[in-house]
Amino acid sequence: MKIIDRGSGTPVVVIPGIQGRWEWMKPAIDVLAQRCRVITFSLADEPSCGGRFEKSCSFKRYVEQVREVLDTVEVREAAICGVSYGGLIAAAFAARYPDRTSSLVLVSALSPSWKPDARVRFCLHAPRLLTPFFLLTSLRMYREIAAASAGVVRAFRTVTCLIWCFVTHMFSPGRMARRLRLLEALDLQQELARVTKPTLIVTGEPALDRVVPVGTTREYLYLWPQASVATIPRTGHLGLITRPDEFARLVVPFTERAAHGVNTRKRAS
Repeated sequence: MKIIDRGSGTPVVVIPGIQGRWEWMKPAIDVLAQRCRVITFSLADEPSCGGRFEKSCSFKRYVEQVREVLDTVEVREAAICGVSYGGLIAAAFAARYPDRTSSLVLVSALSPSWKPDARVRFCLHAPRLLTPFFLLTSLRMYREIAAASAGVVRAFRTVTCLIWCFVTHMFSPGRMARRLRLLEALDLQQELARVTKPTLIVTGEPALDRVVPVGTTREYLYLWPQASVATIPRTGHLGLITRPDEFARLVVPFTERAAHGVNTRKRAS
């Protein structure tokens, strides 16, 4: 399995979102690596990952992949950070392997009660044929990019980087659809309710996240009312890409305090 292991200090495992490729998170990985030990990878069914994934595998395979990564890099306990779809994987890992989890960070994460909306159901019907439709609807995220950028030049640079990432690390609509279908028969509510690890829930601004509503991510507070909450200002779903320094500023101190047993109960805005 191809594992990215960079930096030093508190180990933080970062699980990618529905695209499945760690490269889509590279701006955040680069910044985190300057402040902690960051470990990441592509999801097991990505060909570039080199992991094991059979067509009959369930969502649990992604959870077990996290354990395998920790075993491979010889880390007993780490902060587990999941982004969007990866947030569910991270939460499930914390529930099943509390002894391997020092803290939990969920970034614009799907909640266990999430159901696909009409747009997503439409794309699931024929994912490969509907790739152009998916890309066109992604243009709605430009407002978020513009808000996060200081001027047109920086916004253009961010858009260019995202396009380059799309070209060089193309996502698979078929694999994305399969990942979403794995959630259809999944009921994690009771299992996740057992999580007692220090948890940080990170979102963007409600008006700017056009992918996973902020209210959906904050549903985790019903499971874990003790969790800390932080908002990355001037961004929505892409905060770890458009504002990676702000993302690291929130995540690294939280994971360090948790690793040293310091009280992490703090609500940030």
